Amino acid sequence: MSSKTELPPYKKLYEQLRQHITDGMYSKGDILPSENELCTTHQVTRPTVRKALDRLVHEGYIRKKQGKGSIVQGQPQGVGILSLSGTTSAIGKDNLETKLIVKPSLVKCEDAFGFPLLEFEKEVGCYQLERLRIMNRMPIFYDITLIPNISLPRFTSRNFENRSLFEIMRTSYQIEVLGGEQKLMAITADEKLQEYFNIKPGHPILRLDRKMETNKEGFYFYSQVYCNTENYGLYGTF
Repeated sequence: MSSKTELPPYKKLYEQLRQHITDGMYSKGDILPSENELCTTHQVTRPTVRKALDRLVHEGYIRKKQGKGSIVQGQPQGVGILSLSGTTSAIGKDNLETKLIVKPSLVKCEDAFGFPLLEFEKEVGCYQLERLRIMNRMPIFYDITLIPNISLPRFTSRNFENRSLFEIMRTSYQIEVLGGEQKLMAITADEKLQEYFNIKPGHPILRLDRKMETNKEGFYFYSQVYCNTENYGLYGTF
């Protein structure tokens, strides 16, 4: 899929409003323009406006209140590794540092963290990258991600430091996560995790193996995420 693919009107409006919120044009407690005003200024239909606003509500950027309209919540807060909006947008860029441990490279694999791959995924291979996510200077997540090598021009040359992978996929390739399945397991930290998280042997770690469905038919993300949840809880929708 070309990165120049035209976005549907509701996605254009969603991206504009989301950017205004993340850039601080709208602060927490502000009220977005009314549906009628958005229809007029963006030259779109009411269903288009409602679809864009519904997505902002789902991701936690706004809430709707009868008689007042769409009230800005600001950047969704909390550790949202289970959130469809991704970790970076879920806790705010000011608090999160993303360190690239292994740069994206093409690998051949027969399965993805226990999830069987489709035959064409095995044939084309997957891009693998590994990142450490640091919250308030404390390592919280170590994740390994596999993304099939299907129409992703310049993928290995993109900057993944301190950026949301979901945002890169959405804005550069018009690919977004819709849902998926995941397996959770409690484990103890091995030597590598002890080093990454600066923890002692035997420290409990939560491991999530995930297969994520996208809006592109037959295109999936796969990830294995290790979470040190000693000081942070997980929440969100998936």
